[in-house]
Amino acid sequence: MFDLAASEGLVTKNPAIMLFVPKGCPKPTRLKMSIQEVRLAIGGLELRERLIFKLATVAGMRPGEIFGLRRARVIDQVVDIQQGIYRRKIGTPKTEKSVRQVAIAATLREDIDAWLTSSLGGADAWLFPSERLTTPISKDNHMSRFMRPALQKLGLGWINYQVMRRTHASLMRDLGVNPKVVADLMGHDLDVNLNIYTQTSMESRREAAETLESALVN
Repeated sequence: MFDLAASEGLVTKNPAIMLFVPKGCPKPTRLKMSIQEVRLAIGGLELRERLIFKLATVAGMRPGEIFGLRRARVIDQVVDIQQGIYRRKIGTPKTEKSVRQVAIAATLREDIDAWLTSSLGGADAWLFPSERLTTPISKDNHMSRFMRPALQKLGLGWINYQVMRRTHASLMRDLGVNPKVVADLMGHDLDVNLNIYTQTSMESRREAAETLESALVN
């Protein structure tokens, strides 16, 4: 367009010629926890923070889904996700696949039972209410006031909710869990789960290299 303008005498030169466009930009570093770091956090956090941490890391739930939970949505060893909180507004989950039932392990259910016993509220009350009780606690408020200070004491202050979810997907892969099962647990399409959230460990990469080498040699 500037070349055309210059040919018509509308401008004297094309400033875009001086622009430098890099060939590419570095990909962002997607952090995840090791299984030892997950164990450290679980062992060092108090009940509420431990429960929220485990819902994100062990159950693979989004923060909007966690803080949008009502007490009645925890049924036996299933969390029934029908709503979420996004930008402080209550609404339906992000996608059609996000409306789902998340299976929870027995020890996570024990933490939920302990929290339900120690906290107040009827079936329709928020599982994690704010100080006013009528609204759920804000995920950002919870992270800055409670979760991050607690994690910093453990040397894990770099962890956020996204790291927790990515850790869930990555550890599930390292443990050999069917990727479709993991995608269903997290409310994703399979390609999103594998390409965005799942990070393979160096140990699993070495094992893969050894497996191929062994097959070639033998």
